[in-house]
Amino acid sequence: MTVQTTAIHKILVVGPSWVGDMVMAQSLFRALKDDNPTAVIDVLAMDWTRPLLERMPEVNKAITMPITHGTFGWKIRKQLALELAEQAYDQAIVLPNSWKSALIPWFAGIPVRTGWRGEMRYGLLNDIRNLDKAALPMMVQRFVSLAYPASQSQAAPSYQAPLMQAEPIKADVNPVIMPDQKRLILCPGAEFGPAKQWPAEHYAAVANHFLDDGWQIVVLGSKADQTTAHEIAKHIAVSHLEQFYDLSGQTKLEDAIDILDTADCVVSNDSGLMHIAAALQRPLVALYGPTSPSFTPPLANNAQLLQLDVDCGPCFQRTCPEGHHRCMQELAVKRVTDLIRFITDEHNQTR
Repeated sequence: MTVQTTAIHKILVVGPSWVGDMVMAQSLFRALKDDNPTAVIDVLAMDWTRPLLERMPEVNKAITMPITHGTFGWKIRKQLALELAEQAYDQAIVLPNSWKSALIPWFAGIPVRTGWRGEMRYGLLNDIRNLDKAALPMMVQRFVSLAYPASQSQAAPSYQAPLMQAEPIKADVNPVIMPDQKRLILCPGAEFGPAKQWPAEHYAAVANHFLDDGWQIVVLGSKADQTTAHEIAKHIAVSHLEQFYDLSGQTKLEDAIDILDTADCVVSNDSGLMHIAAALQRPLVALYGPTSPSFTPPLANNAQLLQLDVDCGPCFQRTCPEGHHRCMQELAVKRVTDLIRFITDEHNQTR
């Protein structure tokens, strides 16, 4: 496939709001730059995704979307569009499927406005695509497909995985990161809802297993994950607490990215941090329950997936509709510890 580059020099991408989705969007940016190396790519997105975009070399500039999710903000959108019109973009690529997400490129008068059909966006988009979900089952394929002409948009494109750049850890910011110690990083949260979370006791059992072998354990997550992280900490053996660090709610996203890059292995639910670890090419064990890795898998060769085959899943629900949460409760600790050993040994052999 060849990216449509005729008269396209400056591109505005309206990015997704979720951290994991924005990580996967880098595959689109890489596709655009591969066939059009001089293209300038700016990304309009929520400000919390800025640390991700700043670590993607394909992105020229991150532009903050000044409107929170669920807010219409007609006047704010028009004002931002007037400012963007001065940038003379040749094309806008709109990744979210909402009607509102296509308004700003339309207000800005960007000549080519590309995106999937979504919520009644005829007129707002003038390069509109009809999605065949069977032909493009993965989110990353749907993103990358928008780099190509409409005549090719239903053919599953090859794609390059996200490849994020980390920065050296600042000792005064994160003094717990010791350079010469094996480190397992746990990411027990999930913004989607509690159904995606492996039980805290299971995470604690994994932590104790590797603490016994002298590893350092670091827990990462947002403030919303602090309750889960504290529950993990309650199950850590007292003799190991000096090597167990709960950083949930204490790091900015940019710091979390750089800390993840120091991991010998990461264990994570299906979450934004999972996708970041994959983009950093860290050995990763990804735990799936009510969601499907066939749609949004971690895009890295050294990621290993674990998911139980249960008759009620994947249900894609925020909380378990059956009340038993078998898909995560019955995912055994030993399967995870064995896989951590396997992928870390394999990673060390290929270094």
